[in-house]
Amino acid sequence: MSDPFHNLKHSMKKTIFKDFTFSDERKEAVKETIREKQSQPHLQAWKEETILAVFESIQHEAKHGYDISTQLFQKGELLFEHNEGQLYTLLHLLENKGILSSKWIDEKKHYSLTKKGKKYLVASKQEHSKRRFSLKHLLEEASL
Repeated sequence: MSDPFHNLKHSMKKTIFKDFTFSDERKEAVKETIREKQSQPHLQAWKEETILAVFESIQHEAKHGYDISTQLFQKGELLFEHNEGQLYTLLHLLENKGILSSKWIDEKKHYSLTKKGKKYLVASKQEHSKRRFSLKHLLEEASL
């Protein structure tokens, strides 16, 4: 399979980038940084209210992504309205951090809270009556 940009790359190497050189070490460092950023989304990128809404939607029973999305939309959480893929990104991230678990039922992946996830949800409800609950601890701990 040929590279459709071969001629462009070749031309740019001879003109625009002719005086640029990078060591193999530097090239590898740049590639590694890109790989890390692409493969390691962080919970800090999500609003606390969004994470809590996901927790609340699955607190009583396991649900698949579409059901979670529908319930969030009904509660006014519109972040995923035209970008459902972001919901799955968040669900996978929470699963990787041990906050959610999943299992396949009838060819659909169902998500549920783990003990750790239930602990955070209970803590948020207890703290909500005293002051605004902050997931900063969860975000910091889970992002490590």
